[in-house]
Amino acid sequence: MTIKEVEKLTGLSRSNVRFYEKEKLIVPVRNERNGYRDYSNSDIENLKKIAYLRTLGISIEDIRSIISENVSLREVIQKQNKILRGQISELNRAKKLCEKMLDEETIEYSDLKVEQYVAELEKYWSDNKPVFKLDSVSFLYIWGSFVTWTIITVVCLLIALLFYTKLPPKIPVQWSDGAVSSLVDKKFIFAYPIACIVIRYFVRPIIYGKLQMNFYCEVMTEYLTNYMCFLALSVELFSILFIYGIVKNIIAMLVVDTVVLIGVLIRGLAKKNSGTMEV
Repeated sequence: MTIKEVEKLTGLSRSNVRFYEKEKLIVPVRNERNGYRDYSNSDIENLKKIAYLRTLGISIEDIRSIISENVSLREVIQKQNKILRGQISELNRAKKLCEKMLDEETIEYSDLKVEQYVAELEKYWSDNKPVFKLDSVSFLYIWGSFVTWTIITVVCLLIALLFYTKLPPKIPVQWSDGAVSSLVDKKFIFAYPIACIVIRYFVRPIIYGKLQMNFYCEVMTEYLTNYMCFLALSVELFSILFIYGIVKNIIAMLVVDTVVLIGVLIRGLAKKNSGTMEV
């Protein structure tokens, strides 16, 4: 059956079906006559199972392990049930504290006394370590934000607009040992802001799909997306500086970019994984 029939029978979107297929959770056969995918009833049932397990919060990696019989469904459900119990417990605790605060006749930030609601402050901080771990890597979220991407893209575009008329007819796009190895029309300068848009709206979903089984997939995806856009901005700047004879070696610049940004990422994730809380 066709992808359109699959959408109708499962209620899933085409993008979901394609994603599960890309992750090799289903492998439909190809119609020998036209080369199109030919989904079977078994594929339909598997898609429904996969989608159902995803609604329970089970990762793609765990689903893959279940399908390949490396682990049993029961084991995965038991693990997920334990995770959900922990999350429910944390939410219920937060809910009770909110209700306790709302029981007060008046509640103002200036009058808030934390000890009134929390008996053992140190233990309470310890029980909420995940929150503080996230706070400790706020730079990753700032770097990976949509605002940061917008700024990078706008800067790329402004640089292209400001320097376009001042550029020679041909500009360098490839270098070798400090010498230009490839030239293109100067209109290529606008490829850099376009690349930022392509990275955000086309490459980013692919990265997210690849990292989806990772606990930090969202922050990693946003970080890597903006990092690639930052590289595009760096190369654009280098092209202009190279033309004016200000810098000669693009490798050195890219190495510095990479070392700094990877260093920040590693440090942030290390802090996120640490058991300490910074106050």
